[in-house]
Amino acid sequence: MTSEITLFVNPTAGRGRGARAAQPAASALREAGFSVRTVLGEDADDALRRAREAVAAGTGALIAVGGDGLMSLALQAVAGTLTPLGVVAVGTGNDFARALGLPIRDPEAAGRLAADALKGRAPVREIDLGRVGERWFGSVLASGFDSRVNDRGNRMRWGGRFKYDLAILAELAAFEPVTYRMTLDDGPAREIRATLVAVGNGTSYGGGMRMCADADMGDGLFDITVVGECSRTTLLKVFPRVYKGTHLSHPVVTVHRASSVTLEAVGVTAYADGEPLGALPLTATCVPKAVRVLGARTTSD
Repeated sequence: MTSEITLFVNPTAGRGRGARAAQPAASALREAGFSVRTVLGEDADDALRRAREAVAAGTGALIAVGGDGLMSLALQAVAGTLTPLGVVAVGTGNDFARALGLPIRDPEAAGRLAADALKGRAPVREIDLGRVGERWFGSVLASGFDSRVNDRGNRMRWGGRFKYDLAILAELAAFEPVTYRMTLDDGPAREIRATLVAVGNGTSYGGGMRMCADADMGDGLFDITVVGECSRTTLLKVFPRVYKGTHLSHPVVTVHRASSVTLEAVGVTAYADGEPLGALPLTATCVPKAVRVLGARTTSD
């Protein structure tokens, strides 16, 4: 393995934490004997191009410093390759890192862990990823009420990690159930009325909302959480329970496991890892062992 690794940085993550976090993470890696090259981009497309160039050139690892948005970009660069991914989670949500038991908002510890994994002193885990067309995702694909909340939350410039809670309250005013056609693996299409359908490779989104609380990123299957048709009052009772994952026992919630899912609905935009995917219909496929993550734990560990 080459001793040169690439630090992939979002300087604006977590209100500037990305830029501040890059230095202690890089220092920890250099102290372990690695040569560190930093990649910044003028915008998301430019950053992804540079990250892919680093991977193609044979970098020893791509170490992503930022929030879930940058982790999503990093996955597009390393998925399906032998280049391992290091995670220095310093964003607002950090759901990808949280699902894998990685340090959160501790860049020095994250840098040390990545260095230890590269030297064989910490695990390097192969984890599953979701794929929609050419787009990879690591955590949760949202559609329905939660994707509308995601859309509103992304537009909000205040509220910090609580902005999704505020967005939930705002979206309730316009809440209407959705008619879906859902197909799991090679089974028949079924029509359902639902508040939302969340496709979980990982467990959470929105900064710790454990919508797919039992998802295992190493089992080759999605956990597909369906919150059925319900009143605003019921939704207000169910949604706060997502932070502990106890919503899964509510009668209005069902969970399915499948390696692929096709969702069809009118007027619904899907999000994955907090980033817009586009309007339904779409088919998501779980790809086993799609990326190697430095220092990661899977649910079964």
